[in-house]
Amino acid sequence: MGNAQKKSLPILPGAFQTEKYLPLLKGKKVAVFANHTATINNTHIVDSLQKLGVNIVVAFGPEHGFRGNADAGEKVESYIDSATKINVVSLYGKKRKPSAQDMQNVDVLLFDIQDVGVRFYTFISSLQEFIETAIEYNKPLIIFDRPNPNGFYVDGPVLDTAYKSFVGMQPVPVVYGMTIGEYAKMLVGERWLAAKYNKEIDGKLSLGEVLGFENERKDFSLTIIPCKNYTHKSLYNLPIKPSPNLPNMATIYWYASTCYFEGTVFSEGRGTDDPFCVFGHPSLKPYNDTVVALYKFTPTSRYGAKEPKLKDKQCFGWNVHDKNYNNILKHLNNKIDIEPLVHAYRLFNIYGDGKFFLEPKSGKATDYFFNKLVGNNSLKLQLETGLNAAQISKSWQPAITKFKKIRKKYLLYKDFE
Repeated sequence: MGNAQKKSLPILPGAFQTEKYLPLLKGKKVAVFANHTATINNTHIVDSLQKLGVNIVVAFGPEHGFRGNADAGEKVESYIDSATKINVVSLYGKKRKPSAQDMQNVDVLLFDIQDVGVRFYTFISSLQEFIETAIEYNKPLIIFDRPNPNGFYVDGPVLDTAYKSFVGMQPVPVVYGMTIGEYAKMLVGERWLAAKYNKEIDGKLSLGEVLGFENERKDFSLTIIPCKNYTHKSLYNLPIKPSPNLPNMATIYWYASTCYFEGTVFSEGRGTDDPFCVFGHPSLKPYNDTVVALYKFTPTSRYGAKEPKLKDKQCFGWNVHDKNYNNILKHLNNKIDIEPLVHAYRLFNIYGDGKFFLEPKSGKATDYFFNKLVGNNSLKLQLETGLNAAQISKSWQPAITKFKKIRKKYLLYKDFE
């Protein structure tokens, strides 16, 4: 047995460790920001906490809704949750932050959402605005940390804050290699919140691996309940699909490499079985007929993609989905693969009308959705000037190196390097 490989212990998200936070919630009126991925085993966190005697007075829901049943980008209204009778306030509809009325009967805020570790996945933007809410109303905030399924590498273009939007608010790479808890520490520690909130917390902040708060405390405190048995070398398979268009680990691993197609005239695979693993355009049919057999697909209206791009039009392109996730991990090799985008751009200039990027009415570089996803105008210019994938990836490295030095300060778990 001495040489036998030690079996790894199961990874436990923060929410599972009730002994660490239930004492902090006793006798408190609690507000929860969560979606369907916030579970203890297979039970929603709100259902679980109610059964444990926690007094939840309001729940807040992000994109896709509190129970995860809204379409991508769909604006959700507030309602009463049928299972718990709790008032659910949407923060992805008419407002993105709770109002004073929402907060008036609240003692403690909780945040619990499964992230996928890619900058344009909007839950880290929701996290920032929820932290700012906690500061504004002097409410203690507890974050239940969860593993990052893409937490084992850092790569991609770093955002230029001139291109700041809800799909990218901070100067981080597309893949930032941090959990929600670590990212929250960085937002606060680097003073990346909106200016008035940074000023509010100066000299008053408690911040550590696991922090409690005093019952009578009036200034902001942040409590992170970390994962157990997790490191940044861990490969964590999500037990629940995080959103309708990320149905499996193949799509989650490819997402950082192919989501840029959302800012182009190409289908990014919404309306198919394999979004972000399937991409193409009707104009590539001549290439398909004369050179190589491209993957044929037709986006259709379905749950999670009611109005997909190029709906009901036959497209020609590629399908990089593989049921063996190890093959995808081996191919990507801890990097973003920009080659599909480079190849698609070149072919569209031959077989399409050359208008590859979705153009905003303003014509401004900062208004291109492609540039908002990327976080700058550099990738668009690099494609237009004919740089190859290796040259593009190399151009990211200086900014990534600088970011890694910042990232190191806020890690709660053993790093991958």
